Amino acid sequence: MLSTEQLARYHADGYLVIPAFKDAAAIAALRQRALAIVDAFNPAEGSAIFTTQNQAAASDDWFLGSDTTVRCFFEEAAFAADGSLKQAKALSINKIGHAMHDLDPVFEQFSRDPRLAAIAADIGLADARVWQSQYIFKQPGIGGEVRWHQDATFFDTTPVSVTTFWFALEAASVDNGCLWVEPGGHRGPLRERFVRDGQRVFMEPLDAMAWPDNSVAIPLAAQAGDLVLFHGLLPHYSAPNTSPVSRHAYTLHATAGTSSYSKGNWIQRGAGLPVRGFA
Repeated sequence: MLSTEQLARYHADGYLVIPAFKDAAAIAALRQRALAIVDAFNPAEGSAIFTTQNQAAASDDWFLGSDTTVRCFFEEAAFAADGSLKQAKALSINKIGHAMHDLDPVFEQFSRDPRLAAIAADIGLADARVWQSQYIFKQPGIGGEVRWHQDATFFDTTPVSVTTFWFALEAASVDNGCLWVEPGGHRGPLRERFVRDGQRVFMEPLDAMAWPDNSVAIPLAAQAGDLVLFHGLLPHYSAPNTSPVSRHAYTLHATAGTSSYSKGNWIQRGAGLPVRGFA
């Protein structure tokens, strides 16, 4: 699936952009289904604000219960001082997570693509297992910042194996909050680990190495349909979306089945919903 040049670039930089990976029909189906999930979502049943600024403190029962369900999360800036939404619900949701790829037929069809299995094999992700899916809205005007982080923080394996498959569902630019990455930064250490102990979660510091800044980071502009593949140790972030244009994206996080998956990771799967691969 991947060329020798693409593989070399991925291993050197820690990421790879594959243009036009998904077609317009597949994107339209996923977007339509996401909007239907939001439309059916009743905040009275339970809801939470998603933030990466202090994720351990924000990880309540609604968040922790999303490991094997499909739940919606609001943007931090979606609410007025009196607690009411500033705009329509459909323009207030930060993301949907975290098991759509296993529980929703439209998301499953998009996620279980034989080409993804081939890419996983090419980069050495043996017996790939997909733990999490997220539909990210990055709403116009209020789409929140996602701070610098490494995805291996949330999917600890020995050896490190988590790989992110990030699909642009709309054009992503500096103006509407595209990804920023540090090329080659995946060769650095894991800085922190997100640990779950029952219903308690906390961020465990591991290495004091500073996060990159824009002197070494670069923006990854993308077009709808592009796939961005990146290593679990690659530092990345996205700025707030202050533009009038949204930046929808969809992500999958997969680890190697041949690696040891930590019992302290926040997502665990049992016989009721076993973790599966891309096939």
